[in-house]
Amino acid sequence: MKTSALITTLALLVPFSASAQALQAEAINASSLASIAATRPATATDDPDPAIVRLQVLLDRAGASPGVIDGFYGENVSKAIAGFEAMNRLSADGKVGPDVTSRLDSKTPVVESYVITAEDAAGLVDHIPDDYAEKAKMESMGYTSVAEKLAERFHMSQALLEKLNEGNDFAVGKTIQAVVPGPAMQGQVKRIEANKKIGQVFAYNEDGKAIAVYPASVGSDENPSPKGMHKVKGVARMPVYRYDPDKNFKQGKNDKVLTIPKGPNGPVGTVWIDLTEPTYGIHGTPEPDMIGKGGSHGCVRLTNWDAEELAGMVKPGVVVEFEN
Repeated sequence: MKTSALITTLALLVPFSASAQALQAEAINASSLASIAATRPATATDDPDPAIVRLQVLLDRAGASPGVIDGFYGENVSKAIAGFEAMNRLSADGKVGPDVTSRLDSKTPVVESYVITAEDAAGLVDHIPDDYAEKAKMESMGYTSVAEKLAERFHMSQALLEKLNEGNDFAVGKTIQAVVPGPAMQGQVKRIEANKKIGQVFAYNEDGKAIAVYPASVGSDENPSPKGMHKVKGVARMPVYRYDPDKNFKQGKNDKVLTIPKGPNGPVGTVWIDLTEPTYGIHGTPEPDMIGKGGSHGCVRLTNWDAEELAGMVKPGVVVEFEN
Protein backbone atom coordinates (compact mmCIF):
# COMPACT_ATOMS: atom_id res chain seq x y z
CA MET A 1 0.00 0.00 0.00
CA LYS A 2 1.32 3.44 -0.88
CA THR A 3 1.94 5.87 1.98
CA SER A 4 -0.53 8.38 0.54
CA ALA A 5 -3.24 5.73 0.48
CA LEU A 6 -2.44 4.81 4.07
CA ILE A 7 -2.76 8.44 5.19
CA THR A 8 -6.15 8.72 3.47
CA THR A 9 -7.38 5.58 5.22
CA LEU A 10 -6.19 6.73 8.64
CA ALA A 11 -7.77 10.16 8.14
CA LEU A 12 -11.17 8.43 8.17
CA LEU A 13 -10.43 6.82 11.51
CA VAL A 14 -8.59 9.44 13.58
CA PRO A 15 -8.50 13.24 13.83
CA PHE A 16 -6.19 14.96 11.35
CA SER A 17 -2.62 15.53 12.64
CA ALA A 18 -0.38 17.89 10.69
CA SER A 19 2.77 16.73 12.49
CA ALA A 20 1.99 13.05 11.78
CA GLN A 21 1.47 13.79 8.10
CA ALA A 22 4.62 15.91 7.96
CA LEU A 23 6.75 12.95 9.07
CA GLN A 24 5.75 10.70 6.20
CA ALA A 25 8.49 9.79 3.75
CA GLU A 26 6.54 11.17 0.80
CA ALA A 27 6.12 14.54 2.52
CA ILE A 28 9.88 14.79 3.09
CA ASN A 29 10.73 13.77 -0.48
CA ALA A 30 8.22 16.24 -1.92
CA SER A 31 9.17 19.15 0.34
CA SER A 32 10.51 22.36 -1.19
CA LEU A 33 13.73 24.02 -0.07
CA ALA A 34 12.14 27.31 -1.12
CA SER A 35 9.80 26.99 1.87
CA ILE A 36 12.73 27.34 4.29
CA ALA A 37 13.30 30.79 5.79
CA ALA A 38 16.60 32.37 4.80
CA THR A 39 17.52 32.96 8.44
CA ARG A 40 16.97 30.58 11.35
CA PRO A 41 13.84 31.39 13.38
CA ALA A 42 14.45 32.77 16.85
CA THR A 43 12.21 30.08 18.37
CA ALA A 44 12.72 26.39 17.67
CA THR A 45 9.79 24.31 16.44
CA ASP A 46 8.40 21.39 18.43
CA ASP A 47 8.33 18.98 15.50
CA PRO A 48 10.82 18.10 12.75
CA ASP A 49 10.34 20.04 9.51
CA PRO A 50 10.24 17.85 6.36
CA ALA A 51 12.03 20.52 4.31
CA ILE A 52 14.81 20.80 6.89
CA VAL A 53 15.26 17.02 6.81
CA ARG A 54 15.64 17.25 3.05
CA LEU A 55 18.04 20.18 3.30
CA GLN A 56 20.20 18.36 5.86
CA VAL A 57 20.43 15.24 3.68
CA LEU A 58 21.38 17.24 0.59
CA LEU A 59 24.03 19.18 2.51
CA ASP A 60 25.40 15.90 3.86
CA ARG A 61 25.58 14.47 0.34
CA ALA A 62 27.43 17.58 -0.84
CA GLY A 63 30.17 17.26 1.78
CA ALA A 64 28.92 20.03 4.08
CA SER A 65 27.89 17.96 7.08
CA PRO A 66 25.02 19.21 9.26
CA GLY A 67 25.99 16.63 11.86
CA VAL A 68 22.93 14.72 13.04
CA ILE A 69 20.00 14.85 10.62
CA ASP A 70 17.09 15.67 12.93
CA GLY A 71 14.73 17.95 11.00
CA PHE A 72 15.38 21.01 13.17
CA TYR A 73 16.72 24.35 11.92
CA GLY A 74 19.56 24.50 14.43
CA GLU A 75 22.96 26.16 14.47
CA ASN A 76 24.64 23.18 12.80
CA VAL A 77 22.38 23.65 9.77
CA SER A 78 23.48 27.28 9.41
CA LYS A 79 27.11 26.16 9.81
CA ALA A 80 26.65 23.55 7.11
CA ILE A 81 25.11 26.10 4.73
CA ALA A 82 28.04 28.48 5.34
CA GLY A 83 30.44 25.60 4.79
CA PHE A 84 28.71 24.67 1.55
CA GLU A 85 28.90 28.29 0.42
CA ALA A 86 32.63 28.40 1.19
CA MET A 87 33.17 25.14 -0.71
CA ASN A 88 31.42 26.68 -3.73
CA ARG A 89 33.14 30.06 -3.38
CA LEU A 90 29.92 31.86 -2.49
CA SER A 91 29.47 34.52 0.15
CA ALA A 92 29.41 32.45 3.34
CA ASP A 93 26.50 33.98 5.25
CA GLY A 94 24.90 30.68 6.29
CA LYS A 95 21.52 31.64 4.85
CA VAL A 96 19.26 29.59 2.60
CA GLY A 97 18.88 31.30 -0.77
CA PRO A 98 18.68 30.59 -4.51
CA ASP A 99 22.47 30.32 -4.87
CA VAL A 100 22.43 27.50 -2.33
CA THR A 101 19.21 25.72 -3.24
CA SER A 102 19.92 25.76 -6.98
CA ARG A 103 23.15 23.86 -6.32
CA LEU A 104 21.55 21.46 -3.84
CA ASP A 105 18.07 20.77 -5.16
CA SER A 106 17.87 17.23 -6.49
CA LYS A 107 15.04 15.02 -7.68
CA THR A 108 16.62 12.00 -6.00
CA PRO A 109 14.52 10.88 -2.98
CA VAL A 110 16.13 11.57 0.37
CA VAL A 111 14.04 8.97 2.24
CA GLU A 112 13.78 5.36 1.12
CA SER A 113 12.74 1.98 2.51
CA TYR A 114 15.19 -0.31 4.29
CA VAL A 115 14.71 -3.90 5.50
CA ILE A 116 16.32 -4.68 8.85
CA THR A 117 18.79 -7.58 8.73
CA ALA A 118 20.11 -10.02 11.33
CA GLU A 119 23.44 -8.20 11.18
CA ASP A 120 21.70 -5.00 12.28
CA ALA A 121 20.64 -6.74 15.49
CA ALA A 122 24.04 -8.28 16.21
CA GLY A 123 26.62 -7.03 18.70
CA LEU A 124 24.22 -5.00 20.84
CA VAL A 125 24.77 -4.39 24.56
CA ASP A 126 22.25 -3.89 27.35
CA HIS A 127 23.44 -0.45 28.40
CA ILE A 128 26.42 1.89 28.54
CA PRO A 129 27.32 3.03 32.08
CA ASP A 130 28.46 6.59 32.70
CA ASP A 131 31.30 5.66 35.04
CA TYR A 132 34.59 4.85 33.29
CA ALA A 133 35.47 2.10 35.80
CA GLU A 134 32.21 0.34 34.91
CA LYS A 135 32.85 0.84 31.20
CA ALA A 136 36.25 -0.84 31.60
CA LYS A 137 34.54 -4.00 32.90
CA MET A 138 32.52 -4.44 29.70
CA GLU A 139 33.51 -6.44 26.61
CA SER A 140 32.28 -3.88 24.11
CA MET A 141 31.00 -0.33 23.84
CA GLY A 142 28.39 -1.43 21.29
CA TYR A 143 25.04 0.04 20.35
CA THR A 144 22.20 -0.48 22.81
CA SER A 145 19.44 -1.01 20.23
CA VAL A 146 18.79 -1.60 16.55
CA ALA A 147 17.28 1.88 16.34
CA GLU A 148 20.45 3.49 17.71
CA LYS A 149 22.62 1.47 15.33
CA LEU A 150 20.56 2.33 12.25
CA ALA A 151 20.15 5.98 13.22
CA GLU A 152 23.93 6.33 13.22
CA ARG A 153 24.30 4.43 9.94
CA PHE A 154 21.88 6.84 8.27
CA HIS A 155 23.32 9.94 10.01
CA MET A 156 20.00 10.52 11.79
CA SER A 157 18.95 11.35 15.30
CA GLN A 158 17.34 8.32 16.89
CA ALA A 159 14.32 10.48 17.70
CA LEU A 160 13.74 11.33 14.03
CA LEU A 161 14.17 7.71 12.95
CA GLU A 162 11.63 6.58 15.51
CA LYS A 163 9.15 9.36 14.61
CA LEU A 164 9.42 8.42 10.96
CA ASN A 165 8.64 4.81 11.91
CA GLU A 166 6.06 5.14 14.67
CA GLY A 167 4.74 1.77 15.77
CA ASN A 168 7.67 -0.12 14.23
CA ASP A 169 9.56 -2.35 16.71
CA PHE A 170 12.71 -2.45 14.55
CA ALA A 171 12.72 -6.24 14.52
CA VAL A 172 14.70 -8.24 11.96
CA GLY A 173 12.77 -8.43 8.69
CA LYS A 174 10.76 -5.29 9.31
CA THR A 175 10.78 -2.48 6.73
CA ILE A 176 11.57 1.02 7.91
CA GLN A 177 11.90 4.43 6.31
CA ALA A 178 15.29 6.13 6.63
CA VAL A 179 17.16 8.98 4.98
CA VAL A 180 19.87 8.23 2.42
CA PRO A 181 22.84 10.53 3.09
CA GLY A 182 24.99 9.23 0.27
CA PRO A 183 28.50 7.73 0.09
CA ALA A 184 31.50 9.08 1.98
CA MET A 185 33.37 11.92 0.33
CA GLN A 186 36.49 10.93 -1.59
CA GLY A 187 39.76 12.81 -2.04
CA GLN A 188 43.16 13.44 -0.53
CA VAL A 189 43.23 15.92 2.33
CA LYS A 190 46.40 17.99 2.63
CA ARG A 191 45.38 20.38 5.41
CA ILE A 192 42.79 20.39 8.19
CA GLU A 193 41.58 23.49 9.98
CA ALA A 194 39.90 23.05 13.37
CA ASN A 195 38.13 26.28 14.26
CA LYS A 196 36.93 26.49 17.85
CA LYS A 197 35.24 29.87 17.44
CA ILE A 198 32.79 28.69 14.78
CA GLY A 199 32.81 25.02 15.83
CA GLN A 200 33.78 23.53 12.49
CA VAL A 201 36.48 21.48 10.84
CA PHE A 202 37.47 22.21 7.23
CA ALA A 203 39.36 19.67 5.11
CA TYR A 204 41.35 21.09 2.18
CA ASN A 205 42.96 19.37 -0.79
CA GLU A 206 46.34 20.17 -2.33
CA ASP A 207 44.80 22.99 -4.38
CA GLY A 208 43.58 24.70 -1.22
CA LYS A 209 39.92 23.88 -1.95
CA ALA A 210 37.65 22.80 0.90
CA ILE A 211 36.38 19.32 0.00
CA ALA A 212 34.53 18.62 3.26
CA VAL A 213 33.23 20.59 6.24
CA TYR A 214 32.08 19.18 9.58
CA PRO A 215 30.49 20.56 12.76
CA ALA A 216 32.84 19.96 15.68
CA SER A 217 33.41 20.35 19.39
CA VAL A 218 36.93 21.77 19.72
CA GLY A 219 38.23 21.90 23.28
CA SER A 220 36.71 23.87 26.15
CA ASP A 221 37.67 26.54 28.67
CA GLU A 222 38.61 23.84 31.20
CA ASN A 223 40.40 21.65 28.65
CA PRO A 224 41.58 23.80 25.74
CA SER A 225 42.70 22.33 22.45
CA PRO A 226 46.30 22.74 21.28
CA LYS A 227 47.38 25.93 19.57
CA GLY A 228 49.09 26.39 16.25
CA MET A 229 50.00 23.72 13.70
CA HIS A 230 50.41 20.00 14.22
CA LYS A 231 50.32 16.92 11.99
CA VAL A 232 48.40 13.69 11.61
CA LYS A 233 50.46 10.85 13.07
CA GLY A 234 48.18 7.94 12.17
CA VAL A 235 44.64 6.54 12.19
CA ALA A 236 43.17 3.88 14.47
CA ARG A 237 39.76 2.43 13.68
CA MET A 238 37.58 1.01 16.46
CA PRO A 239 40.20 1.99 19.05
CA VAL A 240 40.26 0.99 22.68
CA TYR A 241 40.51 4.00 24.96
CA ARG A 242 43.20 4.35 27.61
CA TYR A 243 42.01 6.61 30.40
CA ASP A 244 44.84 8.21 32.36
CA PRO A 245 43.69 10.89 34.85
CA ASP A 246 47.25 12.20 35.20
CA LYS A 247 47.57 12.93 31.47
CA ASN A 248 44.00 13.60 30.37
CA PHE A 249 41.17 14.68 32.68
CA LYS A 250 39.42 13.44 35.81
CA GLN A 251 36.24 11.46 35.25
CA GLY A 252 34.12 10.99 38.33
CA LYS A 253 36.12 9.48 41.18
CA ASN A 254 38.39 7.45 38.93
CA ASP A 255 42.05 8.03 39.78
CA LYS A 256 43.60 4.96 38.14
CA VAL A 257 44.53 4.13 34.56
CA LEU A 258 41.69 2.26 32.83
CA THR A 259 41.34 0.55 29.46
CA ILE A 260 37.89 0.95 27.95
CA PRO A 261 36.99 -1.51 25.17
CA LYS A 262 36.31 -0.55 21.59
CA GLY A 263 32.92 0.30 20.15
CA PRO A 264 30.83 3.17 18.77
CA ASN A 265 29.72 4.13 22.28
CA GLY A 266 33.27 4.36 23.58
CA PRO A 267 34.68 7.75 24.67
CA VAL A 268 36.30 8.37 21.26
CA GLY A 269 33.76 6.54 19.12
CA THR A 270 34.72 4.49 16.08
CA VAL A 271 37.92 6.21 14.93
CA TRP A 272 40.92 8.08 16.34
CA ILE A 273 43.04 10.34 14.13
CA ASP A 274 46.22 10.65 16.17
CA LEU A 275 48.09 13.96 16.18
CA THR A 276 51.76 14.68 16.78
CA GLU A 277 50.74 16.65 19.87
CA PRO A 278 50.74 13.91 22.58
CA THR A 279 47.30 12.76 23.87
CA TYR A 280 45.40 14.86 21.30
CA GLY A 281 43.44 13.68 18.28
CA ILE A 282 40.40 14.05 16.06
CA HIS A 283 37.84 11.42 16.93
CA GLY A 284 34.24 10.23 16.98
CA THR A 285 31.73 10.32 19.82
CA PRO A 286 29.06 8.26 21.58
CA GLU A 287 26.81 11.35 21.64
CA PRO A 288 26.40 12.67 18.08
CA ASP A 289 23.52 14.95 19.11
CA MET A 290 25.96 16.98 21.23
CA ILE A 291 28.46 17.83 18.50
CA GLY A 292 28.86 21.59 18.19
CA LYS A 293 26.68 22.13 21.25
CA GLY A 294 29.32 21.77 23.95
CA GLY A 295 33.04 21.51 24.53
CA SER A 296 35.42 18.57 24.45
CA HIS A 297 38.30 17.47 26.67
CA GLY A 298 40.73 19.24 24.36
CA CYS A 299 40.51 17.03 21.30
CA VAL A 300 38.46 17.63 18.14
CA ARG A 301 35.22 15.69 18.41
CA LEU A 302 33.07 14.83 15.37
CA THR A 303 30.16 12.48 14.77
CA ASN A 304 31.40 8.94 14.16
CA TRP A 305 30.44 9.05 10.49
CA ASP A 306 32.17 12.38 9.89
CA ALA A 307 35.32 11.22 11.70
CA GLU A 308 35.33 8.02 9.64
CA GLU A 309 34.93 9.98 6.40
CA LEU A 310 37.77 12.34 7.31
CA ALA A 311 39.98 9.42 8.39
CA GLY A 312 39.55 7.89 4.94
CA MET A 313 41.01 11.00 3.31
CA VAL A 314 44.08 11.62 5.48
CA LYS A 315 47.56 10.17 5.74
CA PRO A 316 50.40 10.74 8.22
CA GLY A 317 51.91 14.17 7.72
CA VAL A 318 48.67 16.02 6.95
CA VAL A 319 48.82 19.43 8.62
CA VAL A 320 46.23 20.22 11.30
CA GLU A 321 45.88 23.89 12.16
CA PHE A 322 43.97 25.03 15.24
CA GLU A 323 42.15 28.36 15.07
CA ASN A 324 41.05 29.30 18.58
